[in-house]
Amino acid sequence: METEKIGFIGLGNMGHPMAKNLEKAGFPLSVYNRSPEKVEGFKEQSTVYTQITELVQNNSIIFTMLTDDRAVKAVYEEILKSDISGKLFIDMSTISPQATGEISGAIKIKEGSFIDAPVAGSTMPAAEGTLIIMAGGEEKDLQRAMPYLEKLGKAVKHLGENGKGIAGKLSINYFLSAIYQGLAETVLFADQLGIERTAMLEIINESASGSGATKVKTPLLINNNYDPAFALDLMLKDILLAQNAGADFPLSKVLGETYQAAHDQGFGKDDVIGIINYLKK
Repeated sequence: METEKIGFIGLGNMGHPMAKNLEKAGFPLSVYNRSPEKVEGFKEQSTVYTQITELVQNNSIIFTMLTDDRAVKAVYEEILKSDISGKLFIDMSTISPQATGEISGAIKIKEGSFIDAPVAGSTMPAAEGTLIIMAGGEEKDLQRAMPYLEKLGKAVKHLGENGKGIAGKLSINYFLSAIYQGLAETVLFADQLGIERTAMLEIINESASGSGATKVKTPLLINNNYDPAFALDLMLKDILLAQNAGADFPLSKVLGETYQAAHDQGFGKDDVIGIINYLKK
């Protein structure tokens, strides 16, 4: 299969290592980021664009990895100014189903193709290329994207038509938000009862309650260092998206209230497991 020219828009905490994996794989890569300092590490091997429209014109598959609805809509407004016929757009951001529907529809009207392909995993899996990718779109578009997606993740799950990738992502992050709040509460409870934190986390991780999620947050809890791999504010965004998409359960109300209160008290830029500092107050 002929290698296509790849564009990547959005070089934040996730997008930067993901784009680097495409570059390392030897694909002809072009990048764009709103703040120019993020493109420095790409200048040697890849093409750096300062205009979104120019990147789109010169590439046939374009990835986007951005923060929220507002950022994604702003980028796609620029994209839609170009002739996009025959081009494939792969949005790996976590946004609302409504925004995904609007964008995919607008792309198709102009004879482009669109896959929503959000990911499970934070900055370390992004760097290692071991993300889990949840894809919504047509089978032929997914097959076209596979050589590139396989460099970004260890598994690509095709969940159905446009919008199903986002649906999968909101579902898994809903579960993760409950795991992290539950983990934080359990650690605090054990602290109160005089159980040494390292011992408690070993028990959690070696028992049926342990998971990749608990293990990856263990060093942060032991060291009381909450530098963000996945910021609390991003989890709050995803909880609110899930609620807006119909997650109306007893836990969803509690989770929304807790993460919102943690944000309001200044913990939003910490890693998501930094919710323990809010709960401790």
